[in-house]
Amino acid sequence: MTAPTDALADLLPGSVVAVARADDDPSAVLAPEEEAAVARAVATRRAEFTTARTCARDALSRLGAPAAAIPVGEKRAPIWPEGVVGAITHCAGFRGAAVAWRDEVRSVGLDAEPHVALPDGVLEAVSDERERAVLAALARDVPDVRWDKLLFSAKESVYKAWFPLTGRWLGFEEAELVPSADGTFRAGLRVPGPVVDGREVTGFAGRWVVRDGLVITAIALPAGSP
Repeated sequence: MTAPTDALADLLPGSVVAVARADDDPSAVLAPEEEAAVARAVATRRAEFTTARTCARDALSRLGAPAAAIPVGEKRAPIWPEGVVGAITHCAGFRGAAVAWRDEVRSVGLDAEPHVALPDGVLEAVSDERERAVLAALARDVPDVRWDKLLFSAKESVYKAWFPLTGRWLGFEEAELVPSADGTFRAGLRVPGPVVDGREVTGFAGRWVVRDGLVITAIALPAGSP
């Protein structure tokens, strides 16, 4: 089994610091500012959230930023220390975070999901006919990848990269996701994108990996990117 942190290192540039683990840290505790987010959560959800926050603080420390509390803000997005961008994800078998300095990376998206099929009807809700046709072609060529779950995860990463730049919701139908068998994906925005470094962002490019029963997707929008 590959170390979870190594999986993220394979997906993200060196300017991004990532920390992840496959199980919960029994010594992990939440800062008071973080408690409200899981005050009514079941034990498993609370444990995943707590460990993921601990991974995030570890990543901040490795970056050289204050290992501060990371409360939940609008639309459940994490609130990072000044000058830092990042993303957090957790699911069964994975808890992780990735952070970078904002002057090097403008936004980060990260998502991990169990590598199993989406429930019935979900693919139709999060994709259109053109996207599903691409997935069907990929499934014929590379049948051991759950392309439906990969699309879902990649769109989650797109949203996490989008929201800090805009403060706005992005619907599944508002980005066209095109994955490739080479471990990359691109997402073209179907709505006006944010202006970053003087240019409109019209889409996002990312990477994906299927490893140890998980599909993991990640995006890092470097400074100066169109």
